[in-house]
Amino acid sequence: MGMNSATTGAGRYAPSPSGDLHFGNLRTALLAWLFARSTGRRFVVRVEDIDKQRSSQEAAERQLADLRALGLDWDGEVIYQHDRDAAYEQALAQLPTYECYCSRKDIREASRAPHAIPGQYPGTCRNLTEDQRAAKRAELAAQNRQPALRLLADVPTFTIHDALHGTYTGDVDDFILRRGGQDTGWAYNLAVVVDDAYQGIDQVVRGDDLLSSAPRQAYLASLLGIEPPEYIHVPLVLNESGERLAKRDGAVTMREMGEEGDVVKQLAASLGYEAHSAAELLAQFAPDRLSPEPYIWRG
Repeated sequence: MGMNSATTGAGRYAPSPSGDLHFGNLRTALLAWLFARSTGRRFVVRVEDIDKQRSSQEAAERQLADLRALGLDWDGEVIYQHDRDAAYEQALAQLPTYECYCSRKDIREASRAPHAIPGQYPGTCRNLTEDQRAAKRAELAAQNRQPALRLLADVPTFTIHDALHGTYTGDVDDFILRRGGQDTGWAYNLAVVVDDAYQGIDQVVRGDDLLSSAPRQAYLASLLGIEPPEYIHVPLVLNESGERLAKRDGAVTMREMGEEGDVVKQLAASLGYEAHSAAELLAQFAPDRLSPEPYIWRG
């Protein structure tokens, strides 16, 4: 009998195809696969290419080939976000939203006000009258720009549970669901929630740089009647200066690091195991042994 989301939950890896995966990305992908497989879940892959300007099909294909070469297998079809417009539209229609006419500069300036909360949308367009909206809309149209759509949030914070970080409460503001400007597009926060639900994902393993966006996403899920997943925000790979590993740190992509077996061996060592294949690593993997500390890449 084929497994589907109704019978078995899933874990996932969801890369953005803007270039080759590096050691840090591969380590997160491997962890997502290990957590899913060691808990009897399906494992699915999604290509997060909603940022059309930075994404390419060629990069996506190279990333998928690298995951296969690592020995990570996945269930079902790979999903591409560029195919999912109708699903995002449908979700958007169920949510309380308002148009936002602010430019980045407007938001920066409003954020300097004494009572503003850093990093949060100050609510400029939340309570405009219909006349003010019509005027702002016309102003944008004259510049060939569209308004953004924001969520009308009715809570300032939301609490999630993370397997490594415990109870975590983070800010929720009126975040963007659809980007405005000349090049409109879907916001990552909306797409992730809709796609995770569609793929039956109940375990989200990803880098801990995304922990602060989990409360927004879990809140959005709750508004859409979706059960939030189990979150496991794993430590990143850092370079020797303590910054997030990046392409500029040398031979960090799988294609530059040599044989697949060596890469797996190095990934396993970074997790405290000795193994020459993903399958061999899975046989030993103990989810509760994962170090909460970042791994330092020494090249």
